[in-house]
Amino acid sequence: MDNIFTSHLANLSTSVPYEEAISHPFLRDAANLALPHDRLAFWLAQDRIYAAQAYPRFIALLITKIPLDSTDPSVQDRSRRALQILVGCLDNIVREVNFFEDTARKYDLDIGGVKQGEGQVWLERKATRDYTAEMARIASLGTLEEGLVFLWAMEKVYLDAWSNVSSALRTKPESELGRTGEALRDLSYSWSTANPDFSKFVQGIGTLVDEYWAPLFQEVLNDRTSKHVETVVRAERIWARVVELEAEFWPQLKEEEKMRISRV
Repeated sequence: MDNIFTSHLANLSTSVPYEEAISHPFLRDAANLALPHDRLAFWLAQDRIYAAQAYPRFIALLITKIPLDSTDPSVQDRSRRALQILVGCLDNIVREVNFFEDTARKYDLDIGGVKQGEGQVWLERKATRDYTAEMARIASLGTLEEGLVFLWAMEKVYLDAWSNVSSALRTKPESELGRTGEALRDLSYSWSTANPDFSKFVQGIGTLVDEYWAPLFQEVLNDRTSKHVETVVRAERIWARVVELEAEFWPQLKEEEKMRISRV
């Protein structure tokens, strides 16, 4: 199955340009070793909310939508592949949350909850709440196919965003990195094309999306009056919404200064 549908989505012009999601000032500062240590900690704390809480629920709800009881052999085969990939997502996210916390301890990133007796350090951003709410909405009210588009979009943006950072950091001398740069080096590698495991993971989700969506999309290309036109439009809107959410998820300049929870 070729990547006709995922390529179509990736090439769409969206209301928030894709470049804003993968080249945000936060990411440019990370690539240039100009990102403050606390801003990285603040972002990592937000991403841990996404990874430790919202993502497992999102994947679990998608799994419940797989038609595992189908008697159609082709549907059975595709359903088993979908299950295998989604179970793999859960395995990956457990490792990722542990990786977050290990990295925070190693580089003294104050994300909260990784040291004994330590509680919440940062307020949750509105952008974090918006993202996790949209994940819950799509997983609850959308179809399996729509949920897979959302999943691929999230992982695709992450891969492209952090690949840019990882490529830039690989050109920096070790002596210039410091603890923030070393943390960024480890984090960005994990989600970049330099990491073959993550690249393969994202590609696998994309292949599954195309397997579900390419036949419908091809029918729409051949017949603009097809009953599937609105279905394809919904998928396009999901892609655009994820791009918007990803662009908003990166912290703004000095935002961490007002989001730390004060201690009495």
